[in-house]
Amino acid sequence: MIEAIVFDMDGILFDTERLSVESWIEVAERLGLPDIDTGVYGCIGLNRTDCRIFLKETYGQDFPYDYFREQTAAVFQRKMAKDGLPVMKGAGELLAWLQEKGLKVALASSTSHKTVESHLQQAGFTGFFQAVIGGDMVEHSKPQPDIYLKACQLLDVEPGNAAAIEDSPNGIRSAYAAGMLPVMVPDLVKPDPEIEKMLYRKCDSLFAVLEFLEEKDKKGELYQPRI
Repeated sequence: MIEAIVFDMDGILFDTERLSVESWIEVAERLGLPDIDTGVYGCIGLNRTDCRIFLKETYGQDFPYDYFREQTAAVFQRKMAKDGLPVMKGAGELLAWLQEKGLKVALASSTSHKTVESHLQQAGFTGFFQAVIGGDMVEHSKPQPDIYLKACQLLDVEPGNAAAIEDSPNGIRSAYAAGMLPVMVPDLVKPDPEIEKMLYRKCDSLFAVLEFLEEKDKKGELYQPRI
C-alpha cells in the first residue's frame, strides 16, 4: 500500500541537472581542469558537503572547490535568467493528480533548502508538498538514507509505504537504504545492474509514473485518506 510519494527535484521535477552539467563543463574548460566528467556525474545527488569531499578525493586536496562552485553557480544563474526554469514534462500533471487523490507528498533534494523553495515558487509548485527537505538540512545527503528518512518522518509514514521518485543512482541508493520503494525515471545517468536490482519500478517519464500510479489506484493499492 503506497501512502506517500517523495520526489527528488533536479532531473525529476526540473531539467536543472542538464544546466548544471553544462555549467561545470564550461567553467572547467575555462580553468583548464581535466576530466571534469568524472566529477560532475559523480556529484549528481550529493549535497555540498559530500560533493566537496568527492571532488577533493577525485582531483586532490588542492582542488579549488569554493571558487569552482562560485563560478559554476554564476554560469547556472546566467543560463536560468536567459531561458527560465525548465520544468520536466508531466510534473504539473502528476503533482495535481496526487493532490486530488490526497496522498502525502514531500520533496527531498540534495540542493540547498533556499534554492529548492525558490525553484518551487517559480514553478508554482509550493502548494503540492507537505514537507520540503534540502541537502543542507541533513549531515549527509544521498546516497546515505538520512534525507529520505527525514522526509518519511515529517510525513508520518513508514518508509515501506512511501515511493521515492528519483533519476540518479545516488538517489536510488538513498531511497533503497531508507527502506522505501525506489521508482527511477532515468535522466543523465542510466541504471546499471546494481541499481536495477534496487528498483521497485522504472519509468521513462513522469507521465509513465502517473500511469503506473493510476494502475495501483485501480487495484486499491494506494492509500485513500478518510474525508
